[in-house]
Amino acid sequence: MTLAKPTRTKATQVVRSGADIPLLENGDRLTRSEFELRYSAMPQLKNAELIEGIVHMASPVRARKHGKPHGIVMGWLFTYCQAMPNLELLDNATVRLDADNEPQPDACLRIEEAARGRSRIAEDDYVEGPPELIVEIAASTASYDLHDKKQVYRRNGVQEYLVWRVLDQALDWFVLQDGRYVELAADGAGVLRSQVFPGLWLRRSDLLEGNLPGLVAGVNGGLASEEAQAFAKDLGAKPGSES
Repeated sequence: MTLAKPTRTKATQVVRSGADIPLLENGDRLTRSEFELRYSAMPQLKNAELIEGIVHMASPVRARKHGKPHGIVMGWLFTYCQAMPNLELLDNATVRLDADNEPQPDACLRIEEAARGRSRIAEDDYVEGPPELIVEIAASTASYDLHDKKQVYRRNGVQEYLVWRVLDQALDWFVLQDGRYVELAADGAGVLRSQVFPGLWLRRSDLLEGNLPGLVAGVNGGLASEEAQAFAKDLGAKPGSES
């Protein structure tokens, strides 16, 4: 959507094309279209979400409790994504899921439409539909990432959901099975292996301890596996062709 640059008139309103548009506030109950209108009229605002029809606005981001973990996750996912065709890695992109939910996850990895992915990029450059993997950086189990948002992602068919609970020094990796999320179990070597993205491997201790060489080595090991190579071939195949 294209909006004229707003001018602020009151503490609670902006003006666009002669119409008063209330500012977003934490706890507002809005439709998705009203949420998008107010969000677009506040270009200084960088992170806001609509979860179950309620507006959630992020606090300032702390360096080691969010910024650094976020960077590590993006590096891990990039190492995998750069070796695979028809995948798209997104950082803090708004995702339209349903009439009451428009989250802005910390990271998501999606299969592109050309490779039969479940989401698409709309004409106005928003993601529509569920990405295959969403990652959130959360403070603790008290975070709504493990409650309301988890249920929203499950209900909308996000196939894998990973939550890094920084204060708890814990990681939760959920896989959608028969309409519910179950915890992904590590293999005998303590490695978590994505069920949706073959070769996306993670040793929990490497992530939690900030062992970046270990993270990269784990992904490279996964990418060298037969299942990852078969997945890459399938991703690169044209729709309707035999892989």
